[in-house]
Amino acid sequence: MSEMLHQAVMTLTGSSDVQEAWKQLITPTDIVGIKSNIWHYLPTPPSLESAIVSGVRYAGVTDKNISIDDRGILRNPIFKNATALINVRPLRTHYWSGVGTLLKNYIMFVERPSDYHGDTCADLAKLWKLPQIEGKTRLNILVMLTPLFHSVGPHAFNAQYTWAYRGLLVGLDPVAVDATGLRILLAQRREYFQEDRPLNPPAKHIYLADTRHHLGTADPAKIELIKLGWKEGDLI
Repeated sequence: MSEMLHQAVMTLTGSSDVQEAWKQLITPTDIVGIKSNIWHYLPTPPSLESAIVSGVRYAGVTDKNISIDDRGILRNPIFKNATALINVRPLRTHYWSGVGTLLKNYIMFVERPSDYHGDTCADLAKLWKLPQIEGKTRLNILVMLTPLFHSVGPHAFNAQYTWAYRGLLVGLDPVAVDATGLRILLAQRREYFQEDRPLNPPAKHIYLADTRHHLGTADPAKIELIKLGWKEGDLI
């Protein structure tokens, strides 16, 4: 897991040295909150969390200024004082927003997440304008090891609808990363169901993050996608 992550970060930053790559993202004086995801059916793997921490250490940050959290971030002093955030979570279908991805991962920064559930979570990008978030995210990691591509009902999980994609999507633009993950998930749905099977509800928050909120780029034609490792089964 460490090798996969560090290679991705080196490619992203254009550095051939893992320590220098992380130093382009994080400074030694940063206070770093790693926003993970603990959904028990498909959590962020502890091995990946450990790899992220090792990268932050490479940048010179001491352990007292690093924290990994999800649902406790509003009470976590590191997140309250964070100067840098790393956003990491697995890709999965979601009953309210179509998919749960990086844009939605920050919903725990507010006291009432339900305030952002209207219109199938269309305006999740507003979260990224909150003062505790805006301008602080240094790295986005969408976990594509065993994504969940289909579910029925609130917070439903069926292992039958996961598949071993065995990858990570890493980028600076959360909208571009989410849009790419969504393309892969929809391609897997087509392959599995042998027909186009749109998400219900559609994951419109990703495209609205671009067209309405101007947070990033959702248009595949404008996203630079660099593939590392094996190509078999990459779907896009």
